[in-house]
Amino acid sequence: MKIYGQKEVWLVTGSQHLYGPGVLKQVAENSQKIAASLTDSDNLSCTIVAQDTVKTPEEILAVCLRANSDENCAGLILWMHTFSPAKMWIAGLKALNKPYMHLHTQFKAELPWSEIDMNYMNLNQSAHGDREFGYIGTRMGQQRRVVVGHWETDRVQTEIDDWVRVAMGWQESQNLKVARFADNMRQVAVTEGDKVTAQLQFGYEVHAFGLGDLAEAVNSISDDDIDSLTDEYTKLYTVSEALLKDSHQMEMLRNEARLELGIQKFLDDGGFKAFTNCFENLTGLTGLPGLATQRLMAKGYGYGAEGDWKTAAMTRIVKVMSLGREGGTSFMEDYTYNFGARDQVLGAHMLEVCPSIAAEEKPRLEVHKHTIGIKKDIARLIFTGKPGPALNISTIDLGTRFRILVNEVDTVTPPEPLPHLPVGTALWEPRPSLAVAGAAWIHAGGAHHSVYTQAISIEQVIDFCEMAGVEATIIDEDTKVRSFKNELRQNSAYYFLKQGV
Repeated sequence: MKIYGQKEVWLVTGSQHLYGPGVLKQVAENSQKIAASLTDSDNLSCTIVAQDTVKTPEEILAVCLRANSDENCAGLILWMHTFSPAKMWIAGLKALNKPYMHLHTQFKAELPWSEIDMNYMNLNQSAHGDREFGYIGTRMGQQRRVVVGHWETDRVQTEIDDWVRVAMGWQESQNLKVARFADNMRQVAVTEGDKVTAQLQFGYEVHAFGLGDLAEAVNSISDDDIDSLTDEYTKLYTVSEALLKDSHQMEMLRNEARLELGIQKFLDDGGFKAFTNCFENLTGLTGLPGLATQRLMAKGYGYGAEGDWKTAAMTRIVKVMSLGREGGTSFMEDYTYNFGARDQVLGAHMLEVCPSIAAEEKPRLEVHKHTIGIKKDIARLIFTGKPGPALNISTIDLGTRFRILVNEVDTVTPPEPLPHLPVGTALWEPRPSLAVAGAAWIHAGGAHHSVYTQAISIEQVIDFCEMAGVEATIIDEDTKVRSFKNELRQNSAYYFLKQGV
């Protein structure tokens, strides 16, 4: 079975009755072969299902409406095998509420030079059929990914799968529920936001709960289940003999098992795939979850500290988009700087960094004193981030609209060990430099919290923003502060006008 299980993307091929039954029969057979081949390819993460060739406005509208109501259909790949007059597509595209990708390809890669005739030309007209279709998408102001090239090549299949994964993330966003335990950290601005507007824009719901509701679930966990999970901890991670022989530290480890099982029970019972908490609101709990939160993120749940529901939601969405791929994704915070020959950022948090980003195969599991919000010994995983390219993604509520800000970074190995820092960390060098990236991030209103990931690309973030209809703002190797500020001004004007009166 494919990574996304029962989820599908539909291949819808456009043609018209002009060419007669013989051509239409061949078009249908070719479409079925493409869908089957893409499904069989290791480059694709979901099943591609060919639909009947659409030849009239009525057929186009019907398949779009069926896609809208099919919960397993995450999106459509649209391809014009022959010439499909684009006015036929207007009603269907207006009604379609699933994302679509425009695949500009043809069935055979090379021309049969000695055999080519007008019958061949009439059958294989995507070179101009897709241009006709592309015009109507542009005329209707629709944002979409266009992939150009032969469908059998690895490059094209990889580009298709990149988009498929974004479509899966967008579908997750439409159905996501975030559980928010307690409120924001006191007086913090950037983690606040308009939850109603967020639901209108991204689809996800944010639900608030009192800590008593969560404490009830945590306290319901049995000792046998705690014992079993504690044993699992000692096998999965590097645990010192001193911890295993210390009754107090073992009790703190068991406490994390209770919290992990209790939080997961609460989330699963309510259909939640992301959550937030705050170290300033812990009444009824046995402490701020450390290892528990790290492991829940590693299982795929989204998380945001101090009530940051926007980052919690985006963490979950990125984890869905990157399912089965190499590279981890974590809630992250820009914590402190290393100014030197190459300025660097040390990212971390008090406890909650996902071990999916760890360079170490078996992170260290240790118990240390937590001194912010609550003074208590808490078990946590300690590791450094895996070197390599990464992204920091920040979802920003600007009051009248949302912006998603992304900075390309290069994660590096710390030059020295960090023996007294008992948290998971990642050390990165922002592109093009900290001087430029830091200024640009601040001008854009970026948060100190972000989604840190080594599993998706800038292009996928842009695709997601286009599906959501929000601004994508990129800080990369080519960024210059002056032009970046102009881009922000131009984007502000564009999105203001886009909203209308």
